[in-house]
Amino acid sequence: MRMTAQDARRRFASVHVARLATITPAGRPHVVPITFAVDGELIYTAVDAKPKSTTDLQRLRNLRASPQVALLADHYSSDWSELWWARADGQAAVLDQPGAMLEPIRLLAQRYAQYRLHPPGGPVIAITVRRWSGWCASPAS
Repeated sequence: MRMTAQDARRRFASVHVARLATITPAGRPHVVPITFAVDGELIYTAVDAKPKSTTDLQRLRNLRASPQVALLADHYSSDWSELWWARADGQAAVLDQPGAMLEPIRLLAQRYAQYRLHPPGGPVIAITVRRWSGWCASPAS
């Protein structure tokens, strides 16, 4: 069953991990799991302290070349009547000024205990959602 935009946003916000899809400068898809916070029609994610080889991540380079993104959240169960997915399509901006990162990092810390102990250093990706969509196996799922 197709979801309303409101239901897709609600379900999306209910999960702890989503997948962020960007496009490389060569036109290839690039998908990574992210932590995030939803604030109305905005979704925030940040470069955090998890081990990385660099803070100049491929997703940041991709966004600077093409800001169009898709994010996907889902719920899987062996009871297929409980399956659903929700998608947010939008435009991303990379925030690297400390003042601009303050509120998104506060929202992320509200959602994830790890960020209260070790706040992300940024940059922050701010996604303005242009379209929410989704599917569910049954209305009660």
